[in-house]
Amino acid sequence: MANSAQKTLFDDDKGSIGEHEGSNFGDTNFSSNKTEPIHRWVPWIAGFSSDFVGGIVEDVLDEQGGTVLDPFAGVGTTLVEAATHGHDTLGFEINPYAVMAARVKLDARTIDTEELKYEVRELSDFYNERMANGYQPESRPPSGFRTNRKFYSEAVERKVLTIWDFIGSMESDRMRDLFKIAFAATMVRYSNYSYEPSLGTRNAVGRDDIEDFPVGRAVTGKLEEIVTDVEWLRSETDAQPDLEAEIIPESFFDCQEHINAGVADLAITSPPYLNNYHYIRNTRPQLYWLGFAESPDDYDPIEDNNYGKYWQTVRDQEPVELEFPNPPEGLSEKIAHLRSLNPEKGQYGGKGWANYAATYFNDTYSFGEGLMHALRPGGKAYVVVGNSILQGVNFQTDEHLADVCECAGMEVEEIYTPRDSRTGNSIIQSEVRVTKAKDSHQLYESVVELRRPRQSD
Repeated sequence: MANSAQKTLFDDDKGSIGEHEGSNFGDTNFSSNKTEPIHRWVPWIAGFSSDFVGGIVEDVLDEQGGTVLDPFAGVGTTLVEAATHGHDTLGFEINPYAVMAARVKLDARTIDTEELKYEVRELSDFYNERMANGYQPESRPPSGFRTNRKFYSEAVERKVLTIWDFIGSMESDRMRDLFKIAFAATMVRYSNYSYEPSLGTRNAVGRDDIEDFPVGRAVTGKLEEIVTDVEWLRSETDAQPDLEAEIIPESFFDCQEHINAGVADLAITSPPYLNNYHYIRNTRPQLYWLGFAESPDDYDPIEDNNYGKYWQTVRDQEPVELEFPNPPEGLSEKIAHLRSLNPEKGQYGGKGWANYAATYFNDTYSFGEGLMHALRPGGKAYVVVGNSILQGVNFQTDEHLADVCECAGMEVEEIYTPRDSRTGNSIIQSEVRVTKAKDSHQLYESVVELRRPRQSD
């Protein structure tokens, strides 16, 4: 891999990546977002910390300003943190639930807190009065949402639908969306499902079903948290009404159709890892309840546009090869080796997983092409990605991503490893995914620093 070096750099006092051009970048671990204002509104299965984003933004942009891009925006950590620092932001995201959550969070700086407080009180009064009087709600669960086990108990479902009756009566579209997100952020908590980390029944992991739950308290508690955060945000920063913050509900692979060349000064992102975590299926409850899906056919196009697709969608295809010019020899050999493993298992053996890996790195090349279009000459990208283990084969995804993005024209500056261990054994030890992971195979997480060459380079 040309012009790159892998480093494990720690600042013991600050728990961050070490010195980089005079600044410390925060740890990528996103668990801290669960308590950070604005970022804590919507739980998300993966991502990186707001401190990590803030450290990069301060180091690269705060003196001259600029536009921050996130090609895989999720629920908006990069966009919100960059906007909080006073920069224009631009994101791409194909999951409509995540798009809605990111937009609501980006809108926080202009929310009228008195109007929000009033609406929260109205919801509380509406809910408590109807719970006390045997109210039968008019709203109905989404008809196309099918689960192996009843998603809500009858008692919980009545409470949920009562809240939906109130949300449906709200006049302000913006307030209605905010209340929908407050519900969506809490809805699995009082269901008979949970994330372990994939969405599955509570019963399957030895937990009892939830017969009843204080749903109103959960939703209004989330809304009160939002009120607190909005008041904090408005006291800490200017409203900045002229700040441009856009999230495009399309694939970044099609970015040339939506943005001009060189619009971004900095990209901070974390694409899906090579671990087959099914983001779309794991947000099925939110997609159906928020009205983004009425049947599985509605989210099939989202799956088809996912970075790397999914193993389930490519495993039984004819052999997928690396389809971009001059693919790295080492990566080609590794995929060929993977394809040769466990032939007796058919699509569940190396053949199916080789198709998945090849598809992933073909999309990585498209990602590199997108960065070449979106970034100004000299603009940098920081990409958080972890390694993966397929059928016992360790893919150093950070190094492979760097090599493939070089094929697309990007330059590799550095590879940092802020987390030389991370959880995920339940995934890599799966009989479907691996034979048995070797003891020497350790999951880690890296930051790949890329740069679009300057025209004079």
